[in-house]
Order: sequence, then C-alpha cells, then structure tokens
Amino acid sequence: MLGIEDKYVAVAYILCVASSLLCVVYGLINWNRGADEAKTEDLQWAQEEKKLEDEL
Repeated sequence: MLGIEDKYVAVAYILCVASSLLCVVYGLINWNRGADEAKTEDLQWAQEEKKLEDEL
C-alpha cells in the first residue's frame, strides 16, 4: 500500500488524514457562528479593570 510495509505506519497516516479532515469539517460548520454575548458580570469587570488601569 503506497510502499508502506508496516500496517501500523499506514494506520498512523490514515488517522492523520482523517483528523485533518475532521478539523476542516468542524471549522466549516462553525465558521460563521457568532461569538458568545457578554454577560453583565463581564461588562462590570471590564469597567472596573479600566478604572484601575486609568488610576495607575
């Protein structure tokens, strides 16, 4: 099989190609998925952080 005599090496190549394809499919499915919306806790934390940075 393509000059590969050991079946374990062939399996490793096949798994590498399969994982690459899986990553591409996952990326295509989640391509335009929107980001998580910011929670009020996150916004308050960002405001407090900005105030602290301005004070320094």
